[in-house]
Amino acid sequence: MFKKLFGKKEKKEEVNDEIEGQFSNDEIEAELEAELNDTNSNVEEVIEEIKEEVIEEIKEEVIEEIKEETHDVIVETEDVIEEVQEDIEEFVEKVVEKPKKKSFFAKLQDGLLKTQKNFTDKIDNLINNYGKIDEELLEEIEEILVMADVGMSTTMDIIDKLRDELTLRKITDSKDVKPVLKDVLVEMMTHEEPDLRVDNPPSIVFVIGVNGAGKTTSIGKITNLLKKEGKEVLLAAADTFRAAAIDQLKVWGDRSGVEVIAQSEGSDPAAVVYDAVHAARSRNAEVLIVDTAGRLHNKKNLMKELEKVFKVVEREYPAAEKEVLLVLDGTTGQNAIQQAKLFKEVTPISGIVLTKLDGSAKGGAVLAVNHELNIPVKLIGVGEGIDDLQRFDPRSFAEALLGE
Repeated sequence: MFKKLFGKKEKKEEVNDEIEGQFSNDEIEAELEAELNDTNSNVEEVIEEIKEEVIEEIKEEVIEEIKEETHDVIVETEDVIEEVQEDIEEFVEKVVEKPKKKSFFAKLQDGLLKTQKNFTDKIDNLINNYGKIDEELLEEIEEILVMADVGMSTTMDIIDKLRDELTLRKITDSKDVKPVLKDVLVEMMTHEEPDLRVDNPPSIVFVIGVNGAGKTTSIGKITNLLKKEGKEVLLAAADTFRAAAIDQLKVWGDRSGVEVIAQSEGSDPAAVVYDAVHAARSRNAEVLIVDTAGRLHNKKNLMKELEKVFKVVEREYPAAEKEVLLVLDGTTGQNAIQQAKLFKEVTPISGIVLTKLDGSAKGGAVLAVNHELNIPVKLIGVGEGIDDLQRFDPRSFAEALLGE
């Protein structure tokens, strides 16, 4: 047994001797140190990777926090800016008056400025300079009316009615004259049939007037007015002898989106109206507006021409309600009255279109036309714009003329 043990010991010693022979202590230490260095290096790399990952995560978290805080600041800033803008807009609305579309009454006042200076201002000065009402005051008012181109006959009737109303109302103070005068003028300008005959279709409107009075332009504006009221309108170019009349009407038709029935220049007006009547019937047009000749210097020819046109309408369009409008230039004053009387001899006039009052100090012609001709003024023009021709209202006119 001792031998076995001794043998194993020897064997172990041999192995140890063999190992020591192959590896020295320095080599072992060096190898261990190298392995340790490798291990440390790996550990450092791992630590660096971990540090980088941690730093990246921290950076992302910080960035997100900054983003959230920045977004909140931006939102708050935008809210503040919006509030400031609203405050500014509210301030501007209060301080700066926005341009508003003028009402027709305002346009009427503007259009009658020249007449007001010739009429209203004088009436106001007169009333302020008098105390009690007497004949001298009424004579002064009479003179002002005549100077405003109201006409002598119409003026005398106005003064007579004014005198009667002042007595009836027991008014003695001159400062109370103006409201009474306004009522007298309204009554004088009011007719039984003040409106256009276009509310019971089908309707046919003949427009007559001397060249230069604004006849074709008025047709364009009447078309625009009726279109805005929702009516289906058709135009007939029956003024076939005036140069460029057909082209002028077509331009107005294009502006309002309305068809114009026309033939070549020099054609028979009755033939144009015949075509237009059949077109109106086939298209179910509510209103047919006919532009007619304005050659008043030869009444006989004009009368024959209009008679032919009216016969065509009576035969081909008997169901249509008929309106004959005479266009008068408001700047011509009493001359317009004479024109109207001549046209009245030729054709039955049912209404007056009074134009260009904005360019005249003779707005009193409206009173004369209503009174002397016994024909209602149905449309009045107080500007060059397409919307400046409107239905005539006696009360609005009197208030614009004398002040509210």
